[in-house]
Amino acid sequence: MSTPKTHRVALLFNANKIFDREVITGIADYLSSTRSSWDLFLEEDFRLRLSGIERWQGDGIIADFDDPAVAAALADSRLPVVAVGGSYANEADYPVGLSYVATDNFKLIKLAYDHLIEAGLRHFALFSLPEAEGNRWAQEREKAFSALMRRERFDVEIFRGLATSAQSWDEAMEQQIQWLHSLPKPVGIVAVTDARARQLMQACIIAGIAVPEQVALIGIDNDPLARMLTRIPLSSVIQGAQEMGRTAAHLLDQRLHGVRLPGTCILVPPAGINVMASSKHEATKHPYVMRARHFIRQYACQGIKTDQVADYVGISRSSLEAYFRRELGYSVHDEILRLRLEAATSILAGGDCNLIDVAMKCGFTSSQYMHLVFKRELGCTPRAYQHRATQDRHAPPVPLEGIQL
Repeated sequence: MSTPKTHRVALLFNANKIFDREVITGIADYLSSTRSSWDLFLEEDFRLRLSGIERWQGDGIIADFDDPAVAAALADSRLPVVAVGGSYANEADYPVGLSYVATDNFKLIKLAYDHLIEAGLRHFALFSLPEAEGNRWAQEREKAFSALMRRERFDVEIFRGLATSAQSWDEAMEQQIQWLHSLPKPVGIVAVTDARARQLMQACIIAGIAVPEQVALIGIDNDPLARMLTRIPLSSVIQGAQEMGRTAAHLLDQRLHGVRLPGTCILVPPAGINVMASSKHEATKHPYVMRARHFIRQYACQGIKTDQVADYVGISRSSLEAYFRRELGYSVHDEILRLRLEAATSILAGGDCNLIDVAMKCGFTSSQYMHLVFKRELGCTPRAYQHRATQDRHAPPVPLEGIQL
């Protein structure tokens, strides 16, 4: 059997971005499942640097064309190039003559909108990014949101806010809070990224705006780091970025073997939604119950007790318990336990981890108690749940709304 030829391929991505990391993961998955042999060029710190790329002696390139500097640097490349980026409402905006793999921006927004409207919401808004060449993909999501709102006969409400910087952070928070107060409630808000959604979550918490009762929030990217940095678990649309990477690698592989693919454009739809607490909107409950649940969502994993929740709400424990029983049919402790269980299943679905650490992170008094709760409520041990959940890495954690604690 002959040894396949080894090709030298450059991957021009910024792996500090979850989208780029997922695309690279898809490329790696393609290579591991085929006989293709590539020597990959990436910077040692996985950052994108274009200096000297025009002199690089290789066989092909896969690159992030959402970055206009990358598109400009490769405009005259004689090597086979496969471009990866966002979709465009105007077909004339796609790169000319290149193989292009795009995330479908309209379907990303539509999936988030469908989720919010199924929760019973009738007011919607989009939290975007300032207009800039490097943010063209965000502006395309604005176009998709506007087109969808007009089609469904809703008002178009888009807020871009300030770019992130240490100097502008306080002003940015103030502007976001003002915008949040101006919106009709309850409202469903789609953020163009999870990072943007995380900022808006902080603004809601600072302003005392209940999530998701008053603001149901969903981001895009399913970024585990953004989720770890939010007090209330963040819902997110899962981009098909790994599938984009696999598709891009396949296209380049064909080019490297002499197949001509002039102007090929493939749109990849989202892979689904990871539904967490931030978008699980319910019909308005009693204000005491709403305030209590907002507090519990933030601090359930920090070992809070029912007395602390009642103190926050400003009523007696017995009164709060009565409101919970009447409005929800279960106790304050049940709600705390439900959120802890949801947090634990989310961590376990992410892969191998120490059960003692999971129990501590999620507010259980011990790993033995967490084991007992899993057996009672889910019918399996934490390890069995983890094994089942990790069979499909792309599957979101099992929803817990139906659990009767």
